[in-house]
Amino acid sequence: MRRAAALFAAALLASTAAPALAEPPPAPDRPLTDPAQEARARALFGDIRCVVCQHESIADSPAGIAADLRGLVREQIAAGKTDDEIKDDLIRRYGDYVLFQPPVRIGTWLLWFGPFALAAGAGVVLVLRARRRGTAEAPPLTAEEECALAELTADEEAER
Repeated sequence: MRRAAALFAAALLASTAAPALAEPPPAPDRPLTDPAQEARARALFGDIRCVVCQHESIADSPAGIAADLRGLVREQIAAGKTDDEIKDDLIRRYGDYVLFQPPVRIGTWLLWFGPFALAAGAGVVLVLRARRRGTAEAPPLTAEEECALAELTADEEAER
């Protein structure tokens, strides 16, 4: 009986402590007062990847870091920075992966051109294999094999 009471108390304690350990919800977004700037910020939100979720943009992500990134983008827009300057700053902080379309440079060539190179390489291998199979000639038949073939064809002609 004591053991059951202890388990119940532990479960009750764990269920009440779990919300305290969870990440607090992010502060609500404060849109920019200028509608043109806010539209520009929202357009940028769609191009920036959440560094926690990694498959969502910061516009769609409920993570706290996404809210922080939205606030950072809005601050930089209000400060008069261009979209490219904002993206460069985010790349400096988080790397190329923070953008859904990373820039084309030596470090990202594999991302951009790797799939095409693999497909081209596979095509070349398939073409070369097909050519090798088509050009290989069968060795001539031996005298025994020619006799066996003549007997088989004679039997087939007799059946017709």
